[in-house]
Amino acid sequence: MDMGLQDKVVVITGGSEGIGFAAARAFIAEGAYTAICGRRKNALAHAVAELGPQAFGVSCDMTKEDDVHDFARRVFDTFGRIDVWVNNVGATIARKGTWYTGEEIDRTYAVNFKSVVMGSQAAVPYLSRQGGVIVNVASLAARCATSGRATLYGAFKAGVVNFTNTFAGEVASKHIRVVSILPGFTLTPLVRATIAPADLEKQSRTCLLRRAASTEEIAGPIVFLASSQASYMTAASLEISGGRSVTLNPGYSYGE
Repeated sequence: MDMGLQDKVVVITGGSEGIGFAAARAFIAEGAYTAICGRRKNALAHAVAELGPQAFGVSCDMTKEDDVHDFARRVFDTFGRIDVWVNNVGATIARKGTWYTGEEIDRTYAVNFKSVVMGSQAAVPYLSRQGGVIVNVASLAARCATSGRATLYGAFKAGVVNFTNTFAGEVASKHIRVVSILPGFTLTPLVRATIAPADLEKQSRTCLLRRAASTEEIAGPIVFLASSQASYMTAASLEISGGRSVTLNPGYSYGE
């Protein structure tokens, strides 16, 4: 199946590890040139080296407006076009809603929502030259509450989903599609390093497929949504959760 991504230029924010890195590798496998950014220069350099000659890296803080626009400009100056922009930056602080400090509220907002808005704003002038796609990486937490664990993360990711739909209506005449994905529990390097095996097992038992997703299983749908195979999809969200949100008794098929 031809995804129509050969020689396209793809931008992925926060692409030095996790879902972003897996997506970068998947786009490159389809023949695209891929630009990634990150705040940690060593991790960024390592990722670019591993991805190979079709990768381009820029040190960038996606919560700072000047950095965001400079990143977009440098990608365009290097490749002469931008076809796909993936807003992938995100982070959570494990807090109940009553425990967040003002600084933590601001930081969670900036990373999970503000970065998406500013990334989309920076992308539009370049995408509108020939048409393109914005893919926003939200979370299943946008749809299903995570009470007591990461209250604001889900709230701001829900904002990403709403922004996706609203922004799609604003840029449709520029031939820009805007879509989002809602990943469920995913085995990123950070998850592997910070969550105990017993907790991983507990999380896995809450979905129909009884396991967490690999980063590659999230990257594949990102590539699909950005491709010509999804050319009639906009203002849409795709859940990739192993069926976690759809049933109250996920153990039924397993005799529980």
